[in-house]
Amino acid sequence: MTKPPAAPLPLTRRRLLTGFGGACLIAPRAGFAQSSGPAEQRTLVAAPAKARLRPSPPVDTEIWAFDGATPGPTLRIKQGESLNLKLENKTAAPLDLHWYGLRGEAERGGTTTLARPPIQPGETGEFRLTPPDPGTLLYRPLIPGGSSEPAGRGLSGLLIVAEPEPPAVDLDLAVLVTDWLLGDDQALQPFVLQGNAAASAGRLGSWLTVNGRSPPLPVSARPGARIRLRLANACNARIMRLRFDGGKATVIAVDSQPTESFAPVRSQLPFAPGTRYDVVLDLPEEAGAAVNVTALIGPGLPLIRIVTAGEKKAPMTEPPALPLNPALPAAVRMQDALRPELVIEGGATLTEDRTLDFAGLDLARPWRINGGLGSFDGKPLFSVKRGTPIVMAIDNRTAFVQPVHVHGHSFRLLHPLDDGWETYFLDTVQIPERKKLHIAFIADNPGRWLISSTVLERFDLGVWSWFEVA
Repeated sequence: MTKPPAAPLPLTRRRLLTGFGGACLIAPRAGFAQSSGPAEQRTLVAAPAKARLRPSPPVDTEIWAFDGATPGPTLRIKQGESLNLKLENKTAAPLDLHWYGLRGEAERGGTTTLARPPIQPGETGEFRLTPPDPGTLLYRPLIPGGSSEPAGRGLSGLLIVAEPEPPAVDLDLAVLVTDWLLGDDQALQPFVLQGNAAASAGRLGSWLTVNGRSPPLPVSARPGARIRLRLANACNARIMRLRFDGGKATVIAVDSQPTESFAPVRSQLPFAPGTRYDVVLDLPEEAGAAVNVTALIGPGLPLIRIVTAGEKKAPMTEPPALPLNPALPAAVRMQDALRPELVIEGGATLTEDRTLDFAGLDLARPWRINGGLGSFDGKPLFSVKRGTPIVMAIDNRTAFVQPVHVHGHSFRLLHPLDDGWETYFLDTVQIPERKKLHIAFIADNPGRWLISSTVLERFDLGVWSWFEVA
């Protein structure tokens, strides 16, 4: 992804050092004013359920679901409000939830993620979270060693934190993409961590759903309408690209954070597990026109099909945009930044004839991160005081793309020469195979935070680390 040509040039390290005489300062923006709004009270029940995932044959699949449906309910609160959530665990596995996009902690019993035990089968846990920012958040199970199965059985959903003044649109549509590994009998295939799949691409589904339904998701709207799509990838391991055909697509937020609006390059966006986009689609002004959002899997799989019908609507003249988050730094001045490195190794190797070689690989421990595996017992990757600038190198020495998620923070993706950064913030980034990328952020949220693979089989096998902010 790149900014549009008309956008201002990004700040660069070289420009900063030149313009400020090498000053090593941090330039934060003023934070959002937080109100003491009301708390939304909700209960989610995670339990076995049945769903018709494929139209044919007409066979239900036994899954796990929140409140009897997959995905779970789209939770909605306003910025400044809190969400008090009870989670009743009626599944056979321990559960905890991670909220992708939450810059802060979802407390449970006053404890943080790294300190609390999971919610055991038959028990109820209580979460309280007050998102500091508006945005589109993804929730799904996340426990080291126990995430792949509950997520792969269907447990996921969205939390939408509404802006004080949302942009004018004709339809605000939340879209959650999930894939399922099904057999010929439409039953979910066994969940196996110690095998070839977990040591390579992960659990890739054989069928994909959009909001729990067979694709494409049908949408009807008036000609000239403007639609806001909130897109999230809840797949265990499926990395894909999205293509937008037939309408004018504009990205207004990435990973829950507003960005300078831009058009996707070649009408495409990378879409790894855990990734979220807010995309505005301006529809054609003639009736009967079709707008498609397609996953570039094989020959292409249409995910959403929007058809214009009815009376023409006067198109909106103002460009789609969200105000940038003033709580995030306008610049990260990197001269005195701490520079930790995360090295990911292991997995199957790729032979000259493009086949996977598992020879000599310990399938019980196929991956390594900084020479070992994620553990809470040892020292953190780094420990810093609040406000410390961080420039982290993520070195992917494997034959597979590695999507990496930083918990509790939003970061900038640096340019390859470390002389600038992309105009958007991220919390999940794809590191291409055998490549090293750098990210930069201010460690501004006190606590202990994970850095983890969003391919859940790799996460369960230890592809994660943690850092501490005092």
